[in-house]
Amino acid sequence: MGDINIYNVFMLITFVVGYFFITIENFSKINKTSIALLTAIICWVFVFIQTPHTTEDNLNFLSKHLANISQVIFFLLGGLTIVEIISAHKGFQLIARRIRSRSKSKLLWIIGLISFFLSSILDNLTTTIIMVTLLRKITKAGSDRLLLGGMVVIAANAGGAWTPIGDVTTTMLWIGGQLTTFAIIKNLFLPSLVCLIASLCFLQCTWKGELETIKESPEEVQIEPYGNLIFWLGIVCLLFVPFFKVITGLPPFMGMIFGLGIMWLLTDLIHARFDDREHLRVPHIMTQIDVSGVLFFLGILLSVDALHTAGILDTLAHWMDRKIGSEKLIAIAIGLVSAIVDNVPLVAATMGMYSLTEFPIDSHFWNLIAYCAGTGGSVLVIGSSAGVAFMGLEKVDFFWYARKIGFAALLGYFAGVIIFEFFSFF
Repeated sequence: MGDINIYNVFMLITFVVGYFFITIENFSKINKTSIALLTAIICWVFVFIQTPHTTEDNLNFLSKHLANISQVIFFLLGGLTIVEIISAHKGFQLIARRIRSRSKSKLLWIIGLISFFLSSILDNLTTTIIMVTLLRKITKAGSDRLLLGGMVVIAANAGGAWTPIGDVTTTMLWIGGQLTTFAIIKNLFLPSLVCLIASLCFLQCTWKGELETIKESPEEVQIEPYGNLIFWLGIVCLLFVPFFKVITGLPPFMGMIFGLGIMWLLTDLIHARFDDREHLRVPHIMTQIDVSGVLFFLGILLSVDALHTAGILDTLAHWMDRKIGSEKLIAIAIGLVSAIVDNVPLVAATMGMYSLTEFPIDSHFWNLIAYCAGTGGSVLVIGSSAGVAFMGLEKVDFFWYARKIGFAALLGYFAGVIIFEFFSFF
């Protein structure tokens, strides 16, 4: 089915055009989710109208891909709901209250390290939204806050790369069986940390002095009833997901749904008898979840799976092997391209192009893909969901980010690659 034919050409054109409109969402004002869903359906139409396989065979292909995608979707929905429960209870104010320094250099490191470790538990997008919101409470709008926000993007992407629940691409590789929990943490923690430290050191050299204080203080924000308990229970539920998989052998999304069930039961028990606490219960909280973002992943993954089913990804893999050759250079190139093109379809395409027979579970290639795809998007503000969120929240100019943050992110990216390659020899 990988032969070049008119249907495959139209499918590839559909995907490229669709992805072009996704990348210019901020200019076209057309929501990327609608484009992703339409692209997915059109691509699958081209799969079904081709003759090499019967309709029944194509339905089996679709069912198999949908079963894999649904695991990612349910995992994301469970994780987003748990994070939103914590947010609704103002639990993240516990972090804000511990950020007291006014020194720019100290604050740069404090914000960077908090974002790094928070992202490893939550995810890079959620961490960026939380930390940028907290920055608004501790510093005035302007270049200082933008610089701190740019650091948050680098730190959140780096922190999300070294745990199976920290970045959607790492989660995809974990659920897909390319990587295991222990291998991700063991192989990627140090490169990800070096990526952050290298970027921090570069930015610190150009950023000195004290921040201006603002009237509003994190201490003035009242935490909702049982906010402390909900915060720590939510963190424990998220951290328990990898252990749940190891202990039970069940897919990761089952562990996430289990944690959500615990959080849901607890919030009902402590809030159900109070009429003024409906906003703290899960049915209301679920209305605040970014469902469109989850549906975007559905559209993108379905589109990529259509290309895989048609054999287009196999053809692309063979072309890259001939032109580039080195698996290391392919992974590094994918990371740099993710600064322009979102890393989700890139990793999904990579998973489709290369099999576990060619690159076994926990191999050097899959670990490097996880690192590069997770951190490479920081180089440009449009290269990751964290960067796009930062751009939307703070109205960041594309070229400002490229000038002020881009080189620091690029420096960190290659520093992490060097460390990864160095320790891979041992």
